[in-house]
Amino acid sequence: MKRYGYHRTSTREQHLDRGIKEITAYCEQNNLELEKIFTDQQTGKNFNRPRYQILKEDVLRAGDELIITEVDRLGRNKQETLKELQYYRDNGIRVKILELPTTLMDLSKLDNAMARMLMETINNMLIELYAAMAQAEIEKKEKRQREGIDSKKARGEWDDYGRPAVMSIDEFSEHYQKVMSGEIRPFELMKQLDMSKSTYYRYVKRIKE
Repeated sequence: MKRYGYHRTSTREQHLDRGIKEITAYCEQNNLELEKIFTDQQTGKNFNRPRYQILKEDVLRAGDELIITEVDRLGRNKQETLKELQYYRDNGIRVKILELPTTLMDLSKLDNAMARMLMETINNMLIELYAAMAQAEIEKKEKRQREGIDSKKARGEWDDYGRPAVMSIDEFSEHYQKVMSGEIRPFELMKQLDMSKSTYYRYVKRIKE
């Protein structure tokens, strides 16, 4: 059995240090050997993150443990996050979430089957609640952004801010991984994203910088 950590922030401006320290401290305090912590600095809306995919597909095996600090560090889409957690359950990989102490308990050591079932039910309910809160938070943020743009347009101030970006650099970076891996060609990605050649290479330049 091996133990790994995972931490994510949405942007490169946010620091990964806090999550890394929390996972490391938990393992040290409980005398648990930690193999490695994988990190990404990308949106939590989906799971197309390079380091996460490597961890999930190539590293974790049945019997291993995955430690995260909070549910929203795994993902901010409720259904997709619950699907990922179900994948780990189905494959015998235990997920510990530091913000939910009940997930840190080894339920397999409970002799009472009823108590074990109740604890599993409580865990699942808490995880679903926290996943719903994570999605609600990002939806609220997007709503405020849309309302802000609408207000600027209504006041005739939108032109002062220039044309909105086609997408965030993080979103483009996720799609660009397909080009980097040779899965598709640049012109195919341009077509998929409905992006002009000049816009495409502007984004590429920003990534390389």
